[in-house]
Amino acid sequence: MQAIDVVEEFRGLTWEGPFAPDTIARAGDALEAGKVLFFPDLAFRLRPEEAGFLDDKVSDHSRKNVSFDPLTGQIGATTLAGVEEKKLAAMLDRFGRQARSLLVGLIPAYDIGLERARTSFRPVEIAGRPTSPRHDDRRLHVDAFPSRPMRGKRILRVFSNIAPGDTLRHWEVGEPFADFAKKFLPRLRHPLPGAAWFMERIGLTKGRRSPYDFLMLGLHDQGKLDHTYQREAPRVKLAFPPGSTWIVYTDQVLHAAMSGRFALEQTFHLPNDRLLHPERSPLRVLERLAGRELV
Repeated sequence: MQAIDVVEEFRGLTWEGPFAPDTIARAGDALEAGKVLFFPDLAFRLRPEEAGFLDDKVSDHSRKNVSFDPLTGQIGATTLAGVEEKKLAAMLDRFGRQARSLLVGLIPAYDIGLERARTSFRPVEIAGRPTSPRHDDRRLHVDAFPSRPMRGKRILRVFSNIAPGDTLRHWEVGEPFADFAKKFLPRLRHPLPGAAWFMERIGLTKGRRSPYDFLMLGLHDQGKLDHTYQREAPRVKLAFPPGSTWIVYTDQVLHAAMSGRFALEQTFHLPNDRLLHPERSPLRVLERLAGRELV
């Protein structure tokens, strides 16, 4: 697998369109085909009063990310308070709004249905961080949410490296989703009857899991816990320099974040029927492999 197979590069773009028709066509096709859209010269600019946030002490280390909820305006897992906390929240909100502008400029069809979820700031170095294999983002995985059933909605993320100096953010990207799913789908156990109802009833999930959610969580866990797969699976190594931005469907692209700090990330959710090519989605791939509807 060569890097050309997993990266689609765009230069000279801004956070807001309009963009050229050929750029729009190339971005939408590449993104939904499972590529990483890479913008090597698209930087998120910090304001002078925000430079002090490039310090891992802004995190309280209770979680791997400092998070901002755009629905409530609340920020969590930070040591900051008062005016400084509000400044950090404003910075994360600005990044989230710019990320949405970039997405709908590149893929106008996403404007209707695109849901902005949490914005994250990741100030802590990845390499060397102690964690269990299931929660280790240095292992190849696809994203799935244990407590929030997606029921076929996509997980789309915009990242930007805002680290000072020359601190790279290193990733690895794995094989196509369909190839990964074919390996692990036969290993997954069917949930017990009534499991989805029970987990919703006692508050373990915010909504009821669909068969799709059970399969995606199973793929996430089994892939991470298979030490042989993690050692031998095909992968491409990527390095994102400071001042660069990248976009990827993390529920489709096997990825591992290996090292780096001071990254911003904005998560979006998108209904499957708003895709340009819904047949390429994890939902449709798994339905074809399972031979049944999953939502």
